[in-house]
Amino acid sequence: MPGYNHLFIPGPTNIPEQVRQAMNLPMEDMRSPRYPELTLPLFADVRRVFKNQNGRVFIYPSSGTGAWEAAMTNVLSPGDHVLMSRFGQFSHLWVDMAERLGFEVDCIDMEWGTGVPVELYAERLTADKAHTIKAVFVTHNETATGVTSDVAAVRAALDACNHPALLFVDGVSSIGSIDFRQDEWGVDCAVSGSQKGFMLPAGLGFLSVSAKALDAAKTGRHMRCYFSFEDMIKTNDAGYFPYTPPTQLLRGLRASLDLIFEEGLENIFTRHHHLANGVRAAVSAWGLKLCASEPKWYSDTVSAIRLPEGLDGTEVIKHAYRTYNTSLGSGLSKVAGKVFRIGHLGSLNEVMVLGALAAAELTLLDCGVKIEAGSGVGAAINQFRAAAATATAKAA
Repeated sequence: MPGYNHLFIPGPTNIPEQVRQAMNLPMEDMRSPRYPELTLPLFADVRRVFKNQNGRVFIYPSSGTGAWEAAMTNVLSPGDHVLMSRFGQFSHLWVDMAERLGFEVDCIDMEWGTGVPVELYAERLTADKAHTIKAVFVTHNETATGVTSDVAAVRAALDACNHPALLFVDGVSSIGSIDFRQDEWGVDCAVSGSQKGFMLPAGLGFLSVSAKALDAAKTGRHMRCYFSFEDMIKTNDAGYFPYTPPTQLLRGLRASLDLIFEEGLENIFTRHHHLANGVRAAVSAWGLKLCASEPKWYSDTVSAIRLPEGLDGTEVIKHAYRTYNTSLGSGLSKVAGKVFRIGHLGSLNEVMVLGALAAAELTLLDCGVKIEAGSGVGAAINQFRAAAATATAKAA
């Protein structure tokens, strides 16, 4: 098919040309005396993205799942009591990992389309007078359902009852795209991956750790080897790794961080909210609904869109790919076949979002959904133009 594939899944995301070119270089010696000139600033700058001034960041050759495991096995001990919630496929996978690693998991199951139940967390924490809960887990952005939860509110709940539990956050599809403030929100372990807001291929797991969590790791009794903090610290402090690092990905990371800081994190957050509003306007114009049950849960990085009864989402995704060379995100687990997803994060602008919406609209029409041609794209255009006019008026 002429042209190129249009990628609008919630990860891997589109890679900017500057980042692709930065990775297009010969292999290099990761033990050379000059290698720390690359790596030491990388550690510092990834910390800037997490807004972590007092701890440190680990960069693992893994997906975000590896960074999940690194956080739990270094900081916690077998049998520790942890408080978690499950409301989508990725929060479910985190719970599953905790159970398989031998932690005592208190899991609160919520309706898919909602998020972290802050009030229920507060009740559990207040009732835990003996402080048996060692860690509280928050999936900041549930990619399967397009739901964002309030991390700051969970920190407030911990502080309100003076509970010492550590706060763990899965920010794989949020950090670098949605407002995140590790130090301000008292987050002890924050996880992300290279293939989302960092605009890279999959292959790097980021774990940003507070000073409190680093202290806890000194007495953590869980077995670990590949993900050991001790091994990483010994070599990272000199600019190296305890094993062969993905040298080309690290060169790409340098380029992606430069782009992030050139645009500015606050501007990136504003852009993602702006683009998400365009998608939401289109969904409303189509007469469809988001999987996120109410606006307080809406994600600025991915929208999961509910399909009419009787329409198989799997076939919708296949049709978009085969007919319009466009990759849309599929529904997962409980919402498999019931939703399709549009990823609107990373290196993205209004015209690219309009392309995603046009492909989705063409597909929905072909699949028999009763919508007016141009309705969703037109609504997004109006949303974008109104936002631009407002911004211009404020600047005047």
